[in-house]
Amino acid sequence: MRGFDETLLDEADETVRVRFVVNGSKVACEVAPRETLVDCLRDKLELTGTHAGCEMGACGACLVQVDGRAVHSCLMFAVQADGARIDTIEGLTESGAIADLQAEFHRRNALQCGFCTSGMLINACELLSQIALPSRERIRDALSGNYCRCTGYEAIVDAIDAVAKARSAGGAR
Repeated sequence: MRGFDETLLDEADETVRVRFVVNGSKVACEVAPRETLVDCLRDKLELTGTHAGCEMGACGACLVQVDGRAVHSCLMFAVQADGARIDTIEGLTESGAIADLQAEFHRRNALQCGFCTSGMLINACELLSQIALPSRERIRDALSGNYCRCTGYEAIVDAIDAVAKARSAGGAR
C-alpha cells in the first residue's frame, strides 16, 4: 500500500488507564481512547444492568449517573469520565436509593421486558432529586428521552407520581 503510515496502527492499539469511583468503589481499567463508557461498564467492569440500545443517545437504555447527573453512557467516552463518580443501576439498587421506585414499578407492572427499566429508573431518580413533586406532564417530559416498546408509559408515569407523592408526604424512601 503506497504511503501507508504504520504509526496509525500503533496508535489504534494504544490504551489509556482511567480511574473512576463506580458504585462507591475505586476502580481502574485500561480502555481504548474511543471506547464508550457503556462498553467499559459492561465489558470491563461486568455491570450489565446498563444497556447498549440505540448507541445514539435516543433510547435512554444506557443512562448512568456521572457525578450525580443522568448521562447517556453510549455518548460518553470512558476517558471523559476519568476521575468521575459513576452510579449504575446496580449501585443505586445496592444503596437502596431507588428501592421505593423499584417497588412501585413492580407493584404497578411498569415494566415488561425490562430492557428500558434501568434507564427509566435512573431518569426518575434524577427527576425526583431535582423536583420533589413533579406534575405528570413534567414526569412525561423527563421520560421523553427513554424509549419503551412494551408498556405504553402510563404505568411508569403512575409509579413515579406515586413515589413522588409518598416521599412528599413523608413516606419511606
